[in-house]
Amino acid sequence: MAPGGRVTGPIGRAARVLIVDDSALIRELLRTILHDGRTLDVVGTAPDPFAARLAIQQLRPDVITLDVEMPRQNGLEFLADLMRTTPMPVVMVSSLTQKGAEVTLQALELGAVDFVPKPTLDVRSGMEERAQELRETVRAAAQARVRRRG
Repeated sequence: MAPGGRVTGPIGRAARVLIVDDSALIRELLRTILHDGRTLDVVGTAPDPFAARLAIQQLRPDVITLDVEMPRQNGLEFLADLMRTTPMPVVMVSSLTQKGAEVTLQALELGAVDFVPKPTLDVRSGMEERAQELRETVRAAAQARVRRRG
């Protein structure tokens, strides 16, 4: 933690965040909730894992938020690939990632740092209610040391 209690990225700057979710609404909500310019800087979004791979190469995020259900490749498959090739902190943000759920346990086993459940009803107000939890979880994840998984 930086002086004054400020959480920063690896070299004293705001942690760079990449949001990966197939829903344009969720990508925009997460961008609005997470980006504060001081501790978290949303550097990009991606609608699927294929776009995310390119964004990771170009943007070099410190942490990724990742949905499970997406077209072309699901988030768990992408997470497994990511941890083998380019390990980095990942926070799962999905309606499937609930405390104790099989998908959550699988994501944590594959290398996710943490998870925040997406509300299943009234997504906008539900995400806004969880805004503080989400920011704190992503800030903490950005500080995690993640190792390559075989």
